[in-house]
Amino acid sequence: MCGRYALTIDPGDLQAAFPEFSFPAQGTARYNIAPSQPILALPNDGTNQANFFVWGLIPSWAKDPSIGNRMINARAETLFEKPAFRSAYKYHRCLIFANGFFEWQAQKGVKSKVPYFIRLKSGMPFTFAGLWEHWQSGDGSEVQSATIITTEPNELMATLHNRMPVILHSNTYTQWINPTPQSPNRLQNLLVPYPTEEMEAYPVSTLVNSPGNDRAECILPM
Repeated sequence: MCGRYALTIDPGDLQAAFPEFSFPAQGTARYNIAPSQPILALPNDGTNQANFFVWGLIPSWAKDPSIGNRMINARAETLFEKPAFRSAYKYHRCLIFANGFFEWQAQKGVKSKVPYFIRLKSGMPFTFAGLWEHWQSGDGSEVQSATIITTEPNELMATLHNRMPVILHSNTYTQWINPTPQSPNRLQNLLVPYPTEEMEAYPVSTLVNSPGNDRAECILPM
């Protein structure tokens, strides 16, 4: 599962890290991004332009947008089976930008869990594999939404949780955001655990437990 993450890099540095893409000029550092909030994603619409989407996929056929609250993650193993994700997997894939994410580790004999911040050892930003959808209500209002795909954990993440978000290698971006419809057998090999040796994790403050806390202290090592 991936229920919180961070994107603390400013727009200029983000552009330098991903020169092949275009980003909104506005943007502030986010240290504790939570479901239902805006997230920066780049859809496979052929423009290579990133924009803000609501975190929590709302299928185009949904009658009630609140379904998105239960669609913040999508399991890689069942994307082509689940009605909520099947169409998006074929037609609507996206990159979701981050430079770290959070997971909570259970402690023996203790009710509370310890939050960890996980990032690349290089400190560079990266992209989650995501799906996006365009939803329109009966009154004409529209929502662009997205979900983060998860997979089985690598050795590092297995010490914290039984799932991890899919982090894509840069040489797979073109394939993932290809605008043409794709079949599962062409994409499943991309949805695998990221190499353990390229990642690190450290405990952080329980400030991150509340979505209302969105400041630098959330990602500082304890």
